[in-house]
Amino acid sequence: MKKLSLRTRVVTGAVVVAALGAGTFGAMSASASSPAAAPAAAVKADTSNRNLQQTTHLTVAAATKAAQATLDAAKKENQRISVAVVDRNGNTIVTLRGDGAGPQSPESAVKKAYTAVSWNAPTSELVKRLEQAPNLKDIPGTLFLGGGAPVQVKGAPVVGIGVAGAPSGDLDEKFAQAGVAALAR
Repeated sequence: MKKLSLRTRVVTGAVVVAALGAGTFGAMSASASSPAAAPAAAVKADTSNRNLQQTTHLTVAAATKAAQATLDAAKKENQRISVAVVDRNGNTIVTLRGDGAGPQSPESAVKKAYTAVSWNAPTSELVKRLEQAPNLKDIPGTLFLGGGAPVQVKGAPVVGIGVAGAPSGDLDEKFAQAGVAALAR
């Protein structure tokens, strides 16, 4: 086999690289200009389908309005609180930590909101239920202290508002109710 010169090897390598690059570019160009595959058939859903359920969700703007009304009510009474608004599934929509609120208050507010929406009752009422069923407090993510209020649509819970940081659960719940009232306006 005859040995090629350095120049011949470099020129041959450059030609091979150019040919490969042109082939790749051509394949990419061809695939880019080909028509898109037809979309998969859309699944048609209709609310009369017995396998579907409609739910009501609060917008972020409405949740923020409720949370701000709650903070404002607490501020009028010189209380430093945090407020959380969670959806029906317990997902946090908004949390606001008021100026000077304790570091534990945001998490406690979320848990109170979750507890209120889960049982569709103010957490002050749920505290009373602990006498009959003390193991309720062992359910993860819940907090059975006053300060949580559910928001209902046609009797069904859609949102929970939780407040933490005031000196008593009664005050926390009073401020949560201010948030509920703001949604009615």
